[in-house]
Amino acid sequence: MSLTAIKPCFAGTPAEIIERYRRTLQKLAKALFGSEVPIIAAVNGPAMGAGLDLACMCDMRIASDKARFSETFVKLGLISGIGGAWFLPRVMGHSRATEMAFSGRVIDAQAALRYGLVSEVVADDELLDRTHALAAEIAANSGLALRYTKRLLRLSERSELSSSLEATAALQTLAHLSEEHQDSVERYLEAARKDKGLPQTGETRGRNLVRPKASA
Repeated sequence: MSLTAIKPCFAGTPAEIIERYRRTLQKLAKALFGSEVPIIAAVNGPAMGAGLDLACMCDMRIASDKARFSETFVKLGLISGIGGAWFLPRVMGHSRATEMAFSGRVIDAQAALRYGLVSEVVADDELLDRTHALAAEIAANSGLALRYTKRLLRLSERSELSSSLEATAALQTLAHLSEEHQDSVERYLEAARKDKGLPQTGETRGRNLVRPKASA
């Protein structure tokens, strides 16, 4: 895409450009970060500038060995308009984040792994399979527990220990009282008995352990 084609997107008065950022790119950043569902970024090529920021909005990042990463804005006389200065240090730490933001340097997948930007690097043709496998592993757990865990991880980024523990106590109480907790315990115990070759207990034998959701 040429600069001529891009320019109209950011044309207008300063107030109009600010509002356009708020209504478009920054709205996307808030939506992704605010999602209660775990999000995995599968990076199979260049994640440059806004592409890197978008990956950092996700909870986890897996890269193919062909992936490249750069916070390119300073090369263009710009800054990140969608929160890169907020997301990058939380993913990589302050020192690495400033190094990438100030230099605009392009790093490969292995460097991204060393920097903590991605959690693993796989062959390009294995990226989607590995991402789907991780997603399936996560999805096998309690949806309620996943949402509460993500909420606490987000809260802990900006709160003191005492506040985090208060929130933990409240959410753990709700989890203890949930049907999902009871079902998860029953499934775990039955799986353990099966692994040891023991018969199922009378309480759960032949019963579907996943209770139907109540209708609204």
